[in-house]
Amino acid sequence: MGASFIRTPTLLFLLLIAMAAAAALVKGQGTRVGFYSRTCPQAESIVQKTVISHFQSNPAIAPGLLRMHFHDCFVRGCDASILINGSSTEKNTVPNSLLNGYDVIDDAKTRLEAACPGVVSCADILALAARDSVVLTKGITWRVPTGRKDGRVSLASEVSNLPAPRDSIEVQKQKFADKGLTDQDLVTLVGGHTIGTSACQFFRYRLYNFSTTTANGADPSMDAAFVTQLQSLCPADGDGSRRIALDTGSPNRFDTSFFTNLRNGRGVLESDQKLWTDASTRTFVQRFLGVRGLLGLNFNLEFGRSMVKMSNIGIKTGTEGEIRRVCTAIN
Repeated sequence: MGASFIRTPTLLFLLLIAMAAAAALVKGQGTRVGFYSRTCPQAESIVQKTVISHFQSNPAIAPGLLRMHFHDCFVRGCDASILINGSSTEKNTVPNSLLNGYDVIDDAKTRLEAACPGVVSCADILALAARDSVVLTKGITWRVPTGRKDGRVSLASEVSNLPAPRDSIEVQKQKFADKGLTDQDLVTLVGGHTIGTSACQFFRYRLYNFSTTTANGADPSMDAAFVTQLQSLCPADGDGSRRIALDTGSPNRFDTSFFTNLRNGRGVLESDQKLWTDASTRTFVQRFLGVRGLLGLNFNLEFGRSMVKMSNIGIKTGTEGEIRRVCTAIN
């Protein structure tokens, strides 16, 4: 009798904790799923239809929109500062100027302003469009908390906060930890490179005169046959802007072949390949690949969870931000 008296509230307490944890996956500080359910109930549908329309004519917008949201959140938080035009803004930097999809966000904003003037933020459009892009490339969906405000500041000088292709594992870990993200979030979110491309200029240095320990002079962590393939696509004196798929197995499908590539020494970016060569992150790659003896992780499920965490970095709410009339300029 006494034992069950103690057990019942304990179980209830544990149940409440579990419910709170589940809610945390779809709710952040100041954001919640369904934020526009009364003020603009068609908001998510409008964004989705806009993304689909553009994707049908240009599939490259899917990885572009996914990266855009990531790049936005890592600089000043998820406040759409990446969208502001100007000679010294985030948008006018090498990592961001090469992204596809700015026109998609502008189009969605135009449609939303026609339906619900002054209601839906550009920051929320970015978060929704990133999710819709993953779904269009055969990933699974997740519930996106909304309610962000748009920021009023955008500085090109702050783009150095972004993870970079030459970053060591320790630097990558620190950049993610600074945003409240774990090592598992790091591996999971970098897994977004399963779709999209990179320019030769960001990895070509790995192919030529990188090391004296390999016959071809390339990064010794790379598969020799893959080096030959990339050298033919990115000659030492060739066009540095040429785009190469980051996932050579299935570049247009959101899946785990990116991680298979890392295991086989076929990571295009040095920072990506280091997820396998470093033991502390390799375990997560192995778990996504279902390596026997390790507790498996479902990549699609974990990606959605990590995206929700990332999408709540440094958000602006209340008077901290605004709802821009156009995404390319502050009001």
